[in-house]
Amino acid sequence: MFTPSFSVVTGATVRSVLAGQHKRIVQIIEEAYLTHGAGRSVNPPSYFLRFPERPDDRIIALPASLGGDVSVDGIKWISSFPGNIRENLPRASAVLVLNDPATGYPFACMEASVISATRTAASAALAADRLHRDRPRARRVTFFGTGLIARYIHDFLVGTGWTFDTIGVYDQSPEYATAFRDHLTRDGDARHVKIHHSAESAIRDSELVVFATTAVAPHVREASWFSHNPTVLHVSLRDLSTDIVLASSNVVDDVEHCLKANTSPHLAEQETGSRSFVAGTLYDILVGRLALPSDRPIVFSPFGLGVLDLAVGKFVYDEAQQSGQAHVVSDFFAELSRYA
Repeated sequence: MFTPSFSVVTGATVRSVLAGQHKRIVQIIEEAYLTHGAGRSVNPPSYFLRFPERPDDRIIALPASLGGDVSVDGIKWISSFPGNIRENLPRASAVLVLNDPATGYPFACMEASVISATRTAASAALAADRLHRDRPRARRVTFFGTGLIARYIHDFLVGTGWTFDTIGVYDQSPEYATAFRDHLTRDGDARHVKIHHSAESAIRDSELVVFATTAVAPHVREASWFSHNPTVLHVSLRDLSTDIVLASSNVVDDVEHCLKANTSPHLAEQETGSRSFVAGTLYDILVGRLALPSDRPIVFSPFGLGVLDLAVGKFVYDEAQQSGQAHVVSDFFAELSRYA
């Protein structure tokens, strides 16, 4: 008879399992995208819990089911409280619950802020790599926003083989920009890290631009700044004006998910009444059925799919189980017979 068990996987264990696994995680993310694109997943719309008295705060539920070799159901419950950064706390905190697809029983609860940052960064690194198949790899990168996600994206780019002649840093807070520069140069040469004091110089000086901000509305509006046709990882989704979106080749992770909640692509759809500006999805790139022109900027806008959290979470859970780092909660389920 099946006897369900329940484990807790701490953030320290999650971080330990994922340390140094950049290439493996990017492979896991690619496999998840291929499974999703082939229709072997369920990824319903995210649910946003908002607070009238705290309009900047939100908690998001991302339920999902991933088939293929992973075969797991679950939900990520992730909060975004921008005020946390004033206390030197990350903006986001999260848990991930994994469910057995055969019985529906939850079998693990995991600290998921690291999982969420990891899948976001791995997705960005995967996109950067595949979008440069027919372009020279960028040697100059700039990070807009200098928090946890920017740090993870930098680590995943470097961990998957990217090298840069210059790294630009731009943040509306000089304090945060300096702290991020100091992080980047702690073990390296500070001469190739540059703090930009204007958005224009940050963009014009870069071949790869990473947006990882907390922006809730477009704040970069000049399409001419992108005339050198950089690749843009638009991870924070709401930084670019519709003029920039419409002047670019746009790739998303999932059209239905990305074109909602007033993201920059959603604003472009509202303005034009069409989705024709979307060239295709990352899945289309992965399977080789989408080629992008070289005479326009490329903008990758990933909404962030719950199936990616499940893929990374299941990998961490399996590794934690094998190494004895998952904490089993005995007697978690009190009713295991229909007729006690």
